[in-house]
Amino acid sequence: MFRRSQLDSPQAIRRSAMDLLARREHSYAEMLRKLKQRGATSEQAEIELDRLQDDGLLSDERFCEAYVHARSQRGYGPQRLREELRQRGVAASLIEQVLGDACWDWPARAQETFNKRFPEGKASDPKDRAKQLRFMLYRGFGSEF
Repeated sequence: MFRRSQLDSPQAIRRSAMDLLARREHSYAEMLRKLKQRGATSEQAEIELDRLQDDGLLSDERFCEAYVHARSQRGYGPQRLREELRQRGVAASLIEQVLGDACWDWPARAQETFNKRFPEGKASDPKDRAKQLRFMLYRGFGSEF
């Protein structure tokens, strides 16, 4: 864990933020939380994060697109992704913009996820059908699969 005194200068805060961004994209809110955990003050961290945004190194839009791409590849649907992104501090309008992009083809992804989990197809037994529906709802897809 970082000692509190490590992030007492703008250079140290920027270096820590760049280290985090080198691993993966982060949202502004995630970065702020992580920098504060490492000992930066809110004001200093916000100043450096604003600079990173101005330099094009930190982008909520880029984070949102990368997150949706990665999680949708693992079989998660728009409802679950919407909630996960909201918890990560992404603006609702940006979430809707990214999830609404036509390139995602959510019905096809829902069918793919369903077929992977249930290769035998839709169950005829109501109890098994309810199990399938719960799985799809947990994954963030509606009941329209």
